[in-house]
Amino acid sequence: MPVASSQQFPRPRTPEPVLITEAAPSQAEQHAARKKRYAITMGIRGVCIVLAAVFHQILWLMLLFAALGAVLPWIAVVMANDGPPKKRVRVNHFDARPDRVLESRPTRVIDG
Repeated sequence: MPVASSQQFPRPRTPEPVLITEAAPSQAEQHAARKKRYAITMGIRGVCIVLAAVFHQILWLMLLFAALGAVLPWIAVVMANDGPPKKRVRVNHFDARPDRVLESRPTRVIDG
């Protein structure tokens, strides 16, 4: 009778650990993501204000950039106070190897 060894069925190694929970990101990660989003939005606002000043001779373009510069702080605050960022992450869940799965046998149900 042959003895099983680890050499017979080499396991594929994944670089990521298996995730066993559906826990949300930590508070520190959520706060860092919100601060980054806020800074990016306020940076875009600064660019809009500068562009409004640059295009002061073209009225409609100046009004467009000025309106964006006025609305973006409100949008930035609403996004910063929102919950954790909604992003879809591919999670490395555990997948059982087919040769290691238990067989399912038919069961008898006795009704009494």
